[in-house]
Amino acid sequence: MELATRPIAQPATRSVPASWWVAKRAIDLVCGGALALLAAPIVAVAALGVAIVSPGNPFYTQERVGRDGRRFRMVKLRTMVLGAHAMRAEVAHLNEADGPVFKIRNDPRLHRLGGFLRRTSIDELPNFYNVLAGDMALVGPRPALPSEVAHYDADALRRLSVPQGVTCLWQINGRSSVSFDEWMELDNLYAATWTPLGDLRIVLRTIPAVLRRDGAH
Repeated sequence: MELATRPIAQPATRSVPASWWVAKRAIDLVCGGALALLAAPIVAVAALGVAIVSPGNPFYTQERVGRDGRRFRMVKLRTMVLGAHAMRAEVAHLNEADGPVFKIRNDPRLHRLGGFLRRTSIDELPNFYNVLAGDMALVGPRPALPSEVAHYDADALRRLSVPQGVTCLWQINGRSSVSFDEWMELDNLYAATWTPLGDLRIVLRTIPAVLRRDGAH
């Protein structure tokens, strides 16, 4: 994966026992590996469906910002039509998010399966590849776009002091239904209080949150 050689931020890090980082990575490899295997058939079927309704590569990679500003390519299932980003200016007036985030509940650029993949979070299952590759953790703040991080203040940058993850406190507390400031508060709370056991609790709480589709769109 392509990585930037210069980080864009250096937020202060919280001092935790070295054994916690070892345990966190072990959770990523063991739980992330098991979840990746379980998700593989779902991803395969979904990828086939995307290829049928929207010809082109069913997978989509996008540059995101990881821990301490390190950039990486995050893998997802494609939910929009090809060339969707070139159409952003045309739908800018539909943006429903506050802060530097761009989100539209019923984005007109979605292909026929896009809305379903997002509501069920199936589009994010390929993130497990990033976890196994070490770009992301199973639990941590969701990776932001460089264009979003460019607008962060010092408080928001604190979320980059930990590995960015597949699931997090924001994911299990309303996701897109919470404001940008509340989102940053949840991420900073995680960065300031995380423990390996706490990570396992968040993973377990993610399952019912995904099934209920809390704040997913």
